[in-house]
Amino acid sequence: MNNKPHRNLKAWQSAMDLCVAIYSATENFPSNELYGLTSQLRRAAVSVPSNIAEGAADRTKQQFINFLSNAIGSLNELDTQLELALRLKYVTDNAYRNIQEKVGACTALTYGLKKSLKQ
Repeated sequence: MNNKPHRNLKAWQSAMDLCVAIYSATENFPSNELYGLTSQLRRAAVSVPSNIAEGAADRTKQQFINFLSNAIGSLNELDTQLELALRLKYVTDNAYRNIQEKVGACTALTYGLKKSLKQ
């Protein structure tokens, strides 16, 4: 039996898929970026499902909305960091587009969840 409500949320599931994609994409970044862009991308990615999960954990509606806002902020960080990785040629155009699609889907789901809580 699944007693973790966040696991049933499509936004959380999408964010977990995004994390896996970010970890895969950063695997071959230059070693001198380990504590730089690699770390920043991974931390921002992990922040998204973490905030969704924490918000879903027996919080008030307003607290959940605030956690979702944090998740959206992390998604916007990812967008910027991915653009930098592309410009530095750490990711291919194809990998960039693939991950940006995931960022877009996750953003839409998270905004949708936030909107549903406001109603």
